[in-house]
Amino acid sequence: MFLAYSRRLSGKVRSASANAELAYFLSFVAGAINAGGFLAINQYTSHMSGIVSQMSDMAILGEFSMVLWCLGAVMAFMAGSATTAIIINFARHCYLQSEYALPIFIEACALIFFGLLDGIQWDYSWLWTSLTVATLCYIMGLQNAITTDISQYKLRSTHVTGTVTDIGMELGKMFYWNRASKKDPTIQPVQSDYKKFKLLVKVLILFFIGGLVGAYGFKTWGFMFTCMMASILVYLSAGPLIDDIKTILFALNQPPVVLEQPATIATLLNEPTTAEIAEAEELSTIETEEVLRTEEDHADEIIPTAEPQKVSE
Repeated sequence: MFLAYSRRLSGKVRSASANAELAYFLSFVAGAINAGGFLAINQYTSHMSGIVSQMSDMAILGEFSMVLWCLGAVMAFMAGSATTAIIINFARHCYLQSEYALPIFIEACALIFFGLLDGIQWDYSWLWTSLTVATLCYIMGLQNAITTDISQYKLRSTHVTGTVTDIGMELGKMFYWNRASKKDPTIQPVQSDYKKFKLLVKVLILFFIGGLVGAYGFKTWGFMFTCMMASILVYLSAGPLIDDIKTILFALNQPPVVLEQPATIATLLNEPTTAEIAEAEELSTIETEEVLRTEEDHADEIIPTAEPQKVSE
């Protein structure tokens, strides 16, 4: 039962309810990481809009070190998204169950690494800050790509700009009075997707609650709080990962299969191989030599006929 729910949330087989519940968990964790990260480095890392705008401002002001810093954050976010895409496609091609669980587990490991960075006091503060920002942006890109792939590009979990926009659009559809459709039956009435609206509202609320919990937890417990957040992600990914590990170990423990005759292209096409042709030629040579030897033996056994007598004159 403990692992069954994990398999339902992050397993290969997907359902609409499982997608929604996984989005709730990831939105809560993203809100907590974003708020806790702000207390650590005084910078939000879940959305790239502000970082790209900051990069533009710093370029105009001549602060090129900050431009490089922002560029590194954007590249780290992209690297996280690329990592998720590689893992998901690799798992699909290898028929693994953990195509979504493995990126979540990597996110948990990266979150623990972020907590360790917070506990390390470095003499080079600029290097510590840059590595911390890169780690947080990598985590956000990793998680955002998971939700994006599961929802088919309809939902994000690490930032709420798109979520708030979609909520506003659904509210506009709810309050639309559809007068034109009553006058002209050919016009389709405007209808709001209530299920989508409820999902978006829950994601927004959980992101806010996660921010409250993350700010308080990181301020109070520091590294231990990151371990608690990482434990949630480990649980989400545990079921499919354990299934894949069992499958791999079972395959490794199986005795090797020895084929009597390795299948080649020539045998599959019922064509003789080079070795078979050489063997046939050798047998033909031996048979020819035996036939010649037999003929010589029979020639020795033939009795010569008497010579005809000459007739005297």
